Amino acid sequence: MAPDDDIPRPGWLGPWLKGFPALQPPLPLDEVASRGWHLLGDELAFPLAVVRQQALAHNIAWMQDFAARHGVQLAPHGKTTMSPQLFRRQLAAGAWGLTFANVHQLRLGLAAGVRRALIANGIVGAADLAELLALRRRYPGVELAFFIDSTAQLDLITTLWPRLGAGEAQLDVLLELGTTRCGLREHAPALTLARALRGHPALRLRGIGFYEGLQVQGESAPDRALMQHWQQRIDTLLADFEAEGLIEPEARPVWLSGGGSALFDLVAPVLGARPERLGLLRSGCYICHDHTHYGRYMQTMDERLGTPLSSPSLQPALEVWTLVLSCPEPGLALLNAGRRDAGFDQGWPLPVWHAHAGQRQAAPAGWQVTGMNDQHAYLRWDPAVTPGPAVGDRVALGPAHPCTTFDKWAWLAVVDEQDRVVDALTTQFS
Repeated sequence: MAPDDDIPRPGWLGPWLKGFPALQPPLPLDEVASRGWHLLGDELAFPLAVVRQQALAHNIAWMQDFAARHGVQLAPHGKTTMSPQLFRRQLAAGAWGLTFANVHQLRLGLAAGVRRALIANGIVGAADLAELLALRRRYPGVELAFFIDSTAQLDLITTLWPRLGAGEAQLDVLLELGTTRCGLREHAPALTLARALRGHPALRLRGIGFYEGLQVQGESAPDRALMQHWQQRIDTLLADFEAEGLIEPEARPVWLSGGGSALFDLVAPVLGARPERLGLLRSGCYICHDHTHYGRYMQTMDERLGTPLSSPSLQPALEVWTLVLSCPEPGLALLNAGRRDAGFDQGWPLPVWHAHAGQRQAAPAGWQVTGMNDQHAYLRWDPAVTPGPAVGDRVALGPAHPCTTFDKWAWLAVVDEQDRVVDALTTQFS
């Protein structure tokens, strides 16, 4: 039988988690700061996922202010972090609610205190519909909607409904428009589906949802043209909704939702500050941002927004700290973190810090990660130009695309500007 210290305990951290000090006893989350742990000390185990406290707080406040100034509500995508602590911080800062990708994520969000939510995806399974109905009963008064994009989906739900014992219950839906992923491609089928929803016993049309993220180029001229196209498409469809009375008075204001994390400055005007619309911006990655992927998009957005360098917008807050395992040849170091520890779907992580002999400094510009295995990262540099690290040094990596780093960690250390561990976050991806 495993010792008690090796058995996971809800709400506690312990040595069953990677990155937790293996010889330390388990402890509740609210006692982490009292331990005096430090990134440059000897207590922590590496690799370790780290969130910068100051950048995190800045990003939450900055994005909430952005939404307020543009007349939209923030419904950030919870799948980015799946962290109850961060859900609560986003809501406390003024977020309208949270967005999720499926009913399982919604369940965890509701348990964390979310009471208004979007499922930015279609639902077609009997088990998911039954769970959604059960959650509505468990959390009375919750407001939520999911996406629908075809009469085939509607027909399937209509067939399943009598078997679910839903009675007179109705679920709200947003008509999903799309171009590259799910979503209706043409105006006529979208209007046909909206008409089919009128008076439906199971579903009530609440508005429109879309996702522009897979079309973004990161250049202002084509991205402005892209959003002008979306504006025209949505306004035309909403005008037809109004002309035919397809959205019931009880379902107003009309919910209109869009927005990934790469183009939210141009998405917000499409959602519109109009009294008959509730614009819901779903951007999620802003909370920790990143060092490369969204960082490039943010540079272009800063130019459009006129953000001066002295007043930074979003800041990278997520890092994965590693140890140098080996320097087997000139210009190469192997780090003890890999694909199991840092996201790589949008590019290799960027070396951001180097710690040697208890001192942290910015990683040299010539360092780059050129590949990763499950548990190793290949750090390379030109030894004729740039000095390299030593075995045992610490190298902090800045991941691209925070979503696929968060889901590799059950907990993350929150650190202040002096690298002291002042808090911890947990995630609920599984």
